[in-house]
Amino acid sequence: MEKYTENIRKNYNNMTKRQKMIAKYLMDFPKEVAFQTAKQIGQACGASETTVIRLCYILGYSGFSELQREIQTSLLEDTSSTTNPIDNFREISNTLKNANLIQHVMEQDGAYVKATLEDIDANQYQKAIEKLIEADNRIVLGFRSSYGPASWLMFALNIVIGNTIQYHGEIEDANYLLSKVNENTVMVAISFPRYVQETLSFVKAAKKKGACIIAITDDRLSPIGQYADFLFRVIAPAPIPLKGITSTFSLLNLLVTSIAASDNPKVQNHMVGYGQNSSEFYPFTQRE
Repeated sequence: MEKYTENIRKNYNNMTKRQKMIAKYLMDFPKEVAFQTAKQIGQACGASETTVIRLCYILGYSGFSELQREIQTSLLEDTSSTTNPIDNFREISNTLKNANLIQHVMEQDGAYVKATLEDIDANQYQKAIEKLIEADNRIVLGFRSSYGPASWLMFALNIVIGNTIQYHGEIEDANYLLSKVNENTVMVAISFPRYVQETLSFVKAAKKKGACIIAITDDRLSPIGQYADFLFRVIAPAPIPLKGITSTFSLLNLLVTSIAASDNPKVQNHMVGYGQNSSEFYPFTQRE
């Protein structure tokens, strides 16, 4: 058990009613606490910032910052667990062999999609859509299990807005691509455990050049999270590439559909031109 949760357990009976409410909040929502201020936590619990700080003293910390650092560290340790998620996935799948597997998978996927979409901050989401539309160019990257979703997103964005490329890693000239990155570039980075170092390296380099970073990941504390201007979480149990694939594509589809639904002339003119080019160039087979 983490030190801060043990401290709460040992001191709980000595806390005031307000302090107990804050302590429970720390236990129930550590991922939110890792990024909130003491004032925000107090407001969420109907208490003052001073009450939050006093609780930190009771728990043996020099202040809120020290407690927050410990919570952040514990969350990072959780994400680096030695438990093999593939083994867990196999064991769970084996137990369902004789059950209604179709119904179970469909219900689980639906629950993960619902949780993922409910986690979206509407204000941040709208700003991310505006950035994607306004950008002069867009770069999408994702490796290993994230390569498929990244490829689909690149293809879909070129349909609705254009000027989107996918960074493929070693086969690309990274230096040349980065030379084209500036403050009018939006990069969408998709990264799930086990996190690929090249994704982080390219995101850091693009951020230095002024690019806007949209992160699609599993946790706000993931490696690319600290560099993201906008972060959207895929909520599903490990292994995310398997259990969270439906949620991932639902999230990406939301971004693409939101751009397509925009009344921005830039979007509408591009889609009309794309449709005309497709009908003129591709020899599609018609249904008889």
